[in-house]
Amino acid sequence: MLMPFTGLRVPKIVFGAGTIQQLPGLMREIGPVWLVVTGGESFLGTAAARALFAACTAAGLTTHTLRVAGEPSPELIDETVAQWRGQGIAGVVGIGGGSPLDAAKAIAGLLRTGNSIMDHLEGVGPELPYAGPTTPFIAVPTTAGTGSEATKNAVITRQGAEGFKKSFRDDKLIAEYALIDPDLLASCPPALIAANGMDAFTQLLEAYVSLRANVVTDALALAGLQAAITSLPAWHAGEGDQSAHRANMALAALLSGICLAQAGLGSVHGLAQPLGSLFPIPHGMVCGTLLAAATRINLQALRERVPDSPALAKYARIGRLLAKDDTLTDTAAQAALVDGLARWTEALGLPPLSRWQVCREDYPRIIAQCRGSSMKTNPVVLRDDEVAQILDARLN
Repeated sequence: MLMPFTGLRVPKIVFGAGTIQQLPGLMREIGPVWLVVTGGESFLGTAAARALFAACTAAGLTTHTLRVAGEPSPELIDETVAQWRGQGIAGVVGIGGGSPLDAAKAIAGLLRTGNSIMDHLEGVGPELPYAGPTTPFIAVPTTAGTGSEATKNAVITRQGAEGFKKSFRDDKLIAEYALIDPDLLASCPPALIAANGMDAFTQLLEAYVSLRANVVTDALALAGLQAAITSLPAWHAGEGDQSAHRANMALAALLSGICLAQAGLGSVHGLAQPLGSLFPIPHGMVCGTLLAAATRINLQALRERVPDSPALAKYARIGRLLAKDDTLTDTAAQAALVDGLARWTEALGLPPLSRWQVCREDYPRIIAQCRGSSMKTNPVVLRDDEVAQILDARLN
């Protein structure tokens, strides 16, 4: 019997090599003045950026640029909104990785309302409902990882002892267009490929086994997982058809965003919230370094306490894909999944948590802050000692 589910809301998707050339035309349809939010340096120094801004000028568009270096803070969002509100901005384009896309999404959501983002962040402040209206937003990813181009949430971070990593979330924030051009991934260095690729893979796997998974997200997650299994290690190693690998990983990231928005995530992303706010750990690094250990602990807990969970068969199915062996029993396939993910962790060069000064004395506050929305859709409720085992496995 099929579980009930609600309809999917996604942007208008423009996918394919060279599609960046369509961006000025899409912008012109909406209005003449744009705020372009991008990363610190990587995109702006490319030939693609020079060609894009020249084409925007030729199309009669006025563009203003905001660089976002690192994860967006509440202060960055509020200061930008205060600067550009009332300045005739017709739309906001985010071009870059997850941080500039999330920043652009939040700015687009607040330019017309003038509210502080602190008014709307989940778990912080008054949590006022977002009424809109939003400014049109176009998302153009230049990495294959977060899937922010397809989600309704902007992740905002304040780092430090009192830090947080929380979402501004509403259906109105979904991009008008998600323009995915795999050619824009050509300049990604191996470390970025590893971190972002494992973020996408984690999102796909966690959404696939989530308590809120449904027949549609399952189909999308399976397609994304197969694409990532085919291409992530080979793209990182520089082997095979790099253009095809970039396209596969761009697709995997896009599908991961759609799936997480509909089905939720799990224990890895539950831990990513406190780890990313308390320590200067890039989000993809958290996902990549914890995924094998978290999968192993989830499997143990499911066998002990929820042996009839459909997540067990789902983990086995992905284990067979990863091992490329359809004959494996469920138990053998689950072990193959954990072993394969552990090999990926080493091959992709994902460092342990101690690289960012995490130590066992930090466990109580990490565990206390990991029980947010992502952990609530994990296929099994993990005890504190089980969460500590995940951290222990990747501490050193």
